[in-house]
Amino acid sequence: MTKIKAGIIGSAGYTGGELLRILIHHPQVEIVFANSGSNAGNKLSDVHTDLLGDTDLTFTASMSDHIDVLFLCVGHGDARKFLDANGIAPHVKIIDLSQDYRLKANTTYQNKSFVYGLPELQREAIQSAHYIANPGCFATGIQLALLPLAAKGLLPNEIHINATTGSTGAGQKPSATSHFSWRSNNLSVYKAFEHQHLQEISESLDQLQPGFLPDNEGTLLQRAMERINIIPQRGSFPRGILSTIYMDSDLSEGEAYAQYEAYYASHPFTHISKANIDLKQVVNTNKCIIHLEKHGNKLFINSIIDNLLKGASGQAVQNMNLLFGVKETAGLKLKSVGF
Repeated sequence: MTKIKAGIIGSAGYTGGELLRILIHHPQVEIVFANSGSNAGNKLSDVHTDLLGDTDLTFTASMSDHIDVLFLCVGHGDARKFLDANGIAPHVKIIDLSQDYRLKANTTYQNKSFVYGLPELQREAIQSAHYIANPGCFATGIQLALLPLAAKGLLPNEIHINATTGSTGAGQKPSATSHFSWRSNNLSVYKAFEHQHLQEISESLDQLQPGFLPDNEGTLLQRAMERINIIPQRGSFPRGILSTIYMDSDLSEGEAYAQYEAYYASHPFTHISKANIDLKQVVNTNKCIIHLEKHGNKLFINSIIDNLLKGASGQAVQNMNLLFGVKETAGLKLKSVGF
């Protein structure tokens, strides 16, 4: 099979680095360029030092149209600016890791629509798409915890979520809340009830369970907040997201497990565990693992992912595999850090 020729914009950051680590060893991919204006001429291993010995590629400030797929690993708002400023050849497929094209009101580029790239929600639509909007990290872990219920119309009117993310979720550029001396041995809440990922989460849930979103004149975020109570937290660890969710439910624990196991039976990266789970099971993998418990009338759902892989670059490669008819798991059988 002819190799998929890939280009990356924003390849010096965390998600760009993870993408390079996967694609360098992907059996059916050739990296044509890794773009980074600030690092042009430097070896990839000068920035991503763990790649020493894996590749002799250098960063470039230029681009090429002689590619099949372009990954956009840039900041939120910058993907749309980049595409507006640069004419991308019509044959090139695009996978955008920012939030710029995720919502249904903002999906159009070059007379084509970006498809929301959560394979467990719409694998068939991804396979026939040209442009993919890769989901957010919180959004991925939370949606995977809720999709099986939405598919049966079983979500109640109020859902409670506490989700803790690692420091890499804030990106590579240091900030007041991401540098080591502040983050280490610390825990804090941010964007309580108002996290932007609520919008894409609510659109997906409403897609599976029509009417989940209240029908009023509020903004999408305001309508989502009427149904979902989320408390995001910054954790004292580099990578991973643990989402704990509870809601009223008439399902027994056995019925809930049966529903989740049936929904994910054909999805290779989402697994259901009857034993309690912990974050190290998924770090450095493209997995999501879900655990369920019933306490009285409350259904408790625990979901874990690696924010840089299943929550970003790993899922982007999963989407690329689907776009090009490659085995969905190609290049993604990654190992966890263990204990």
